[in-house]
Amino acid sequence: MSEPGPGEAGYRKLIETRARQPWRIAEAATARRRRSLLEEREQLLIIAADHSARGALGVGNRPLAMASRADLLRRLCVALDRPGVDGVLATPDVVEDLLLLGALDGKIVIGSMNRGGVHGTVFEFDDRFTAYDAATIARMGLDGGKMLCRIGVDEPATAATLESCARAVSELAARGLTAMVEPFWSRRVDGTVTHDLSPEGVIRAVHVGQGLGATSAHTWLKIPVVDEMERVMAATTLPTLLLGGDPGDTPDLAYAAWRKALRLPGVRGLVVGRALLYPSDDDVAAAVDTAAAMLEAA
Repeated sequence: MSEPGPGEAGYRKLIETRARQPWRIAEAATARRRRSLLEEREQLLIIAADHSARGALGVGNRPLAMASRADLLRRLCVALDRPGVDGVLATPDVVEDLLLLGALDGKIVIGSMNRGGVHGTVFEFDDRFTAYDAATIARMGLDGGKMLCRIGVDEPATAATLESCARAVSELAARGLTAMVEPFWSRRVDGTVTHDLSPEGVIRAVHVGQGLGATSAHTWLKIPVVDEMERVMAATTLPTLLLGGDPGDTPDLAYAAWRKALRLPGVRGLVVGRALLYPSDDDVAAAVDTAAAMLEAA
């Protein structure tokens, strides 16, 4: 059986379709079979693929690991084809490629909204909404929108980010769509944006994030796994997805922390990107299966 993904011929066809038949994107979006978020089980596994739109192409010691779009799409198709994978979180360019490849039928699709705070720049805290908006998410038949909300304690640009995120939450909720808010308590240290991943820092960020918008009826949170997750989850009643970051050199410890956190009330699954798409051994299917097994055991 051939491996899921476009292959060289499929990738060339994708390029030609984009150039000659761009309307096929809207047609594919209209034809896509949708599903509800918690249709089949209590916890979800969502593959994140919105890093590259912020110029964050590195994985581990590979600074340009995500540079090839053909390779990224191949990895995404492998991941989305595995049992237990519920959907994808991505920017419009990636979502549209996957639509044209027919990889999103029956999957949850969350559109990434604010990618303006490009990684490593002097304006990184200026998280402007440069990707999806609520109207387009609704028109394309997506299931919700995700927004990064870095609360820079020394950054005046944070005020505009909070206002923009609140507006997006309200606009998505008015359409009955999920708003996925990813809050961080952050500051710039030696020129690098750094998140406060202490329990206290995450709790502060959760309280600010869940208060955004005219209603929280359709708001979900996306937060990292940190120490004392029991205290963190006690800070909210909102459905929460865990951010599965890079497990680094100690994947067993990271996975053990994920498994423990998945058992907490209110936790509704995992959102994992580079850790599954670019594992150290490049076995995407095995990495995804490991994450899916955690949900089954939770």
